Amino acid sequence: MVSIILLAPLVAAIIAGFGWRLIGETAALAITTAVLFLGCLLSWVVFLSFDGVTSHIHLMDWIRSGSLDTTWSIRLDRLTAIMLVVVTTVSSLVHLYSWGYMAHDENWGEHEHYKARFFAYLSFFTFAMLALVTADNLVQMFFGWEGVGVASYLLIGFYYKKSSANAAAIKAFVVNRVGDFGFALGIFGLFYLTDSVRMDDVFAAGPQLAETQLRFLWTDWNAANLLAFLLFIGAMGKSAQLFLHTWLPDAMEGPTPVSALIHAATMVTAGVFLVCRMSPLFEYAPEAKSFVMYIGAATAFFAATVGLVQNDIKRVIAYSTCSQLGYMFVAAGAGIYGAAMFHLFTHAFFKAMLFLGAGSVITAMHHEQDMRNYGGLRAKVPYTFWAMMIGTLAITGVGIPLTTIGFAGFLSKDAIIESAFATGNSFAFWALVIAALFTSFYSWRLMFMTFYGKPRGDHHAHDHAHESPWVMTLPLGVLALGAVLAGMIWQGAFFGDHDRMVRFFAMPEHAAAAEGEAASDAATSDAAGDHGATGQAPEGAIYMSEASLAVLDAAHHSPAWVKVSPFVAMLVGLFTAWVFYIRDPSIPRRLAAAQPILYRFLLNKWYFDEIYDALIVNPARCLGAFLWKKGDGNVIDGTINGVAMGLVPRLTRLAAKAQSGYLFHYAFAMVIGIALLLTWMSLIGGAE
Repeated sequence: MVSIILLAPLVAAIIAGFGWRLIGETAALAITTAVLFLGCLLSWVVFLSFDGVTSHIHLMDWIRSGSLDTTWSIRLDRLTAIMLVVVTTVSSLVHLYSWGYMAHDENWGEHEHYKARFFAYLSFFTFAMLALVTADNLVQMFFGWEGVGVASYLLIGFYYKKSSANAAAIKAFVVNRVGDFGFALGIFGLFYLTDSVRMDDVFAAGPQLAETQLRFLWTDWNAANLLAFLLFIGAMGKSAQLFLHTWLPDAMEGPTPVSALIHAATMVTAGVFLVCRMSPLFEYAPEAKSFVMYIGAATAFFAATVGLVQNDIKRVIAYSTCSQLGYMFVAAGAGIYGAAMFHLFTHAFFKAMLFLGAGSVITAMHHEQDMRNYGGLRAKVPYTFWAMMIGTLAITGVGIPLTTIGFAGFLSKDAIIESAFATGNSFAFWALVIAALFTSFYSWRLMFMTFYGKPRGDHHAHDHAHESPWVMTLPLGVLALGAVLAGMIWQGAFFGDHDRMVRFFAMPEHAAAAEGEAASDAATSDAAGDHGATGQAPEGAIYMSEASLAVLDAAHHSPAWVKVSPFVAMLVGLFTAWVFYIRDPSIPRRLAAAQPILYRFLLNKWYFDEIYDALIVNPARCLGAFLWKKGDGNVIDGTINGVAMGLVPRLTRLAAKAQSGYLFHYAFAMVIGIALLLTWMSLIGGAE
């Protein structure tokens, strides 16, 4: 069953991409969509019937060289089951939605067959992500990792006639290569120290790596911390964390269904999945975990501040994705991997719905994306309005405080904030609370500017705005169910007490001790912090040390004011947005005029792009231009051209003159040659 889920999208992508001329474009679209819905159905069966026992499904032999064995196998555990549901559910709905969204795309001519290619790319993207999450070894995971990168390049740059789309695709590809280099180094290091790339072998080596020193960049490092850090660099690139985040907003150049797929279920969640998958290593790398937490908190705060002033509806949602990913990494850095996966799970529903809802608004407004030209659309697109309202209630965290009743984001976000408080990391806790306030503000700002007030901008577009077809509104309804119910149904399994998490993730409280009690005690005291027993690889989907279990228990017993703080932040953001955009819409303009430096700072995204241009891009261009003009042009071309156009013709003319056709000339040349040869031999002593 899992083999069908994995391989069927690849087969559909090949048929749609290469065989649409034989079967027709409509048939290509139908095949890819039907295959994804089949995969979605099977994924839910796997998820709901999973018994907690990790299994390995052999598919084929791949690369074997010495001790390197990269046999292609599917690792099926609870993490895999969760990701199968997330990826296939969102992807199948995106496929269906794309039938309506791409029906009359203004970026293509009437006779250009772009739809089959687009659906083939979507299916290939899905296959690559499924290959990543089902991987049983690190090389196999890296294959899926890079496959996602290639597919994202194709989809972000799908409108290749637009220079901005081409630039965005290249930017995403290049920035991700920076992170991927770190990921590759981490894989090399793990193979060097463990002599294996299999997950189980790497997990079992966690205690040993915690006691090993590794020399890297002329310095000795703790191996577990260094390798976990390198793996997280890869996660930073894919999940657009601070410093490697700049590609994410530009990815909005792709069609809106692509934005939903990338930002909700596939590419950007790969980094969170990687950290959770490698929990047996991260639990022995406390410094790396702290770094993960700080980067996640800083990203959540940074992206939320930038989202406050964005005017493009898709960019607002894109920065909210960046911020929510920061939340997930804070949970993973705290060692509460269940909370990280919980927010990943709920986020997929409400974020996909927000993006697809934004696409419905854009379609209704004739591809206008600037919210300053919206207003008063709730009567024009009522289904879209209510879908985006549910998504906003979910992402801002609306629910009943101190209970498990609320929209999906209310429960998963609160779980992360409580976990951050339980670690004692004040920076992470307050950064997330403030980010929750900002998230509420910019989310309600989007709703008020889009659906409330008077129409602004092109009145012709407003007058002719209408609801999207059913193939676009039906996915919104399905995702709305997840945004409402997913948190309340699975809150206990993802973030319940230890016993409930053990049952859900099949997570042993300790790994089995392979070398007896003495070895266990020694490893416990030597490894950073109280990590529990060591030995075999953890059998469950995630592994939590004693230190992480203590954080989990402390999170459940957080003070009431901690549990209520995200809800209060949500109310403050909602009220402020109402005052700014409903009660007195002139306030934002006056505030921006009063604080021009701060406004430009946020509008220009903290000037990260400008800084990178000054420090990296422009010097690289200057170096390239210098090597091109001075090196290639003057030195290489100049030398070659000089030889070709100067010396060679002269030698050629001289050689031509020697060909006189007279025999005595040739005999004379031979005599002179022999005389010179004898003279040379005499000088070097060869005549003796």
